Amino acid sequence: MNMARAGGPSRQNVIALPRLYCIADSSRFSGTAELVAFAENLASAGCTLLQYRNKSGHARLVLEQARELRRLFPPIQNPHLSQNRGEVGSPPTDRSPHGVRLIMNDRADLCLAADFDGVHVGQDDLSPQAVRAIIGPELWLGISTHNPEQLREADLTSADYLAVGPVFATSSKANPDPVVGLEGVRRARALTRQPLVAIGGITRANARSVIEAGADSVAVISDLLRDPRKSAEEFLRILG
Repeated sequence: MNMARAGGPSRQNVIALPRLYCIADSSRFSGTAELVAFAENLASAGCTLLQYRNKSGHARLVLEQARELRRLFPPIQNPHLSQNRGEVGSPPTDRSPHGVRLIMNDRADLCLAADFDGVHVGQDDLSPQAVRAIIGPELWLGISTHNPEQLREADLTSADYLAVGPVFATSSKANPDPVVGLEGVRRARALTRQPLVAIGGITRANARSVIEAGADSVAVISDLLRDPRKSAEEFLRILG
């Protein structure tokens, strides 16, 4: 999906999200090697967008793991694509061998230190304006929202995509926000023309219904953990 936005600051290029937005939560792995192996399996299956999430690690560990992911998936080499915010679907020759874009959860400073491609923030993190001031105009910025009011506010920022959820009940957060359901996705779609990511309790069994409700992409954590390559391949086949 690649269309002009309804409101907010004008962006030179609107990004195109892949249907599957993979999230690697470090708390689900015994160490860096297992985390990296997970990411490699996802990439082998065709994942082109990966968010690295570490809510409890010290900055040194977060940076260490992030740099391992960056070594596995080198950044975009084509300067023209970098300057023009190249889409995830760019030809493999213009990207790393796997063509994976890396997003840092929460930490704008570590996003830069690890040479990631963007940062994703929640409602309790730095403001979008502060994050944009840190990462500059070229890197991707995503914002989590949990209700229409938050989404409307996020739509007025320089965010490149907005996330809405949790769509379904989820075990990925200790204190999740109230479930929004498929109706929440439909409502979010009506409120913004920005690329929309749905997150929270999404599995292979319900992913298609989330796309049909209006999401451009589904973010998945738990349902990728068991046999990640096969799981990602099945998600991509289901999402089309």
